[in-house]
Parts: sequence; structure tokens; C-alpha cells
Amino acid sequence: QVQVVESGGGLVQPGGSLTLSCVFSGDINRIYKRAWYRQIPGKQRELVARIGNTNMEHYEDSVKGRFTISGDDAKTTVRLQMDSLKPEDTAVYYCNAGLLYPTTEYWGQGTQVTVSS
Repeated sequence: QVQVVESGGGLVQPGGSLTLSCVFSGDINRIYKRAWYRQIPGKQRELVARIGNTNMEHYEDSVKGRFTISGDDAKTTVRLQMDSLKPEDTAVYYCNAGLLYPTTEYWGQGTQVTVSS
């Protein structure tokens, strides 16, 4: 098992910045990817950014150039730096860890990000 604890989020004006952080503990050696997802009420949860064990990064098109995902080599943390925030970025953001052997997903509790003037 892996425990996932998120922090960060809050209210920010359009054009502002926020940083989300996530700490993993437990069976971290099985983690092969760390990611951030977001969900708007009434819509499906969507992938925002993902980082693999080779530090290869992937971003959803609408956040490219504005968001940056990073993680430590020990696979205990992942951060999401969000710049130039837009009202459409408003959502609940979830931290995610993907494990192998067997394939399993673990989720954080979710943190609200609100972009509004």
C-alpha cells in the first residue's frame, strides 16, 4: 500500500500562481508513475500532468507551458507548479501514484483550486 497526502491549493486571481505538493509513503519502490488529475463537478476526472520513473513528463494540452510537474528521485514526493492560472483551471486536484506488481492506483484526498477575481 501507498499513503498519499496532498497539500496546497486555495484561491488565486487569474494570472496568479499556486503550488500543489504530494508526499508518498509505504511501498514506494513499486511506484512507476506520479501524476496530478483534476475534476470539475459533473465531469470526468482528467489527467493534468504525469511524470514517470525516467522523469519523462506529459502534460494535458491546455496546461502546457503553464504547469510544471516535478518529483524527487526517491519517489516520495511530486509537485505541480501552476503559473498563469485561468478561471477554467478551477477544479479539485488529485494526486495519484501508479504501482506495478500488481498494477494499482492510489489517490490523495483532493484539494480545491479556485481561480477567480
